[in-house]
Amino acid sequence: MKEAAVLLVGHGSRYGGANEEIKRFGELWRQRQPDWHIEVCYIELAEVLLDEGLDCTARMARKVVVVPFIIGAAGHVKLEIPAAIDQARKRHPAVDFVCVRHLGMGPELFMIIRERLKLALKPLDAPDPKTTGVILLGRGSSDPGANGEFAKMVRWIFEDTDHELVDGAFTAITWPRLETVVQRQAKLGMTQIAVVPVYLFSGVLIDRIKRQVERLVRQYPQISFSLGDYFGFDEGIFALLDERVRGHGTDAGQLLECDGCKFKAHSQAHHHHHHGDDHAHP
Repeated sequence: MKEAAVLLVGHGSRYGGANEEIKRFGELWRQRQPDWHIEVCYIELAEVLLDEGLDCTARMARKVVVVPFIIGAAGHVKLEIPAAIDQARKRHPAVDFVCVRHLGMGPELFMIIRERLKLALKPLDAPDPKTTGVILLGRGSSDPGANGEFAKMVRWIFEDTDHELVDGAFTAITWPRLETVVQRQAKLGMTQIAVVPVYLFSGVLIDRIKRQVERLVRQYPQISFSLGDYFGFDEGIFALLDERVRGHGTDAGQLLECDGCKFKAHSQAHHHHHHGDDHAHP
């Protein structure tokens, strides 16, 4: 039996390509860290789900380090993963389960988003930041704390650049949406707009974003648009996960970031309420 195993927990998607990307990420991570035993599972909409992943790693190691492969802390991170770990501890009392912090909207993600923005601006030919708007595009959550973290990142990017307008928009669940923010930036005189998706992998919502931008290009022929890419296999994501696992002794217990919010009290109302159009999964 191994001393420790790492369980990478992806969201899971109706779009099989996204699940394959996470699986591929796990394979590349194993190549980077050959001494670690890394398994991959998903919260939903995939073959190997969370309970099975926990059981599998528990059978092969004395300690399981659970890594939520998720950007924002909403229901999956605050409720479902901790609940599943609690149940796994009952099934495997001899195994030490540790859950590290999700990716989060911290300095590491900021560096990645900043680089993604630079790449998105390149097709616009060194644009004037005073007339070039920036829109960070997040998934959106029913948890105001997660949306607040996203808003903080928007502000960080604004502080770091000379762009007159840096706004946040959401693809689902909450507001404002991309079309509304583009309309505002157009009214304020932006001649070029760079859209940067704050997403890990491809999926239903990435396809939706591409269609939205195509419509906006037709709707605003006077504005040049550039759509950035999702994070995918960015070196910064691997480095962040390496850091999370190596520092799991200090990160353990920092999973919940409710800060007294009412999310838990209303969790059941939101918990299985995400199968409509606005709750399409990435």
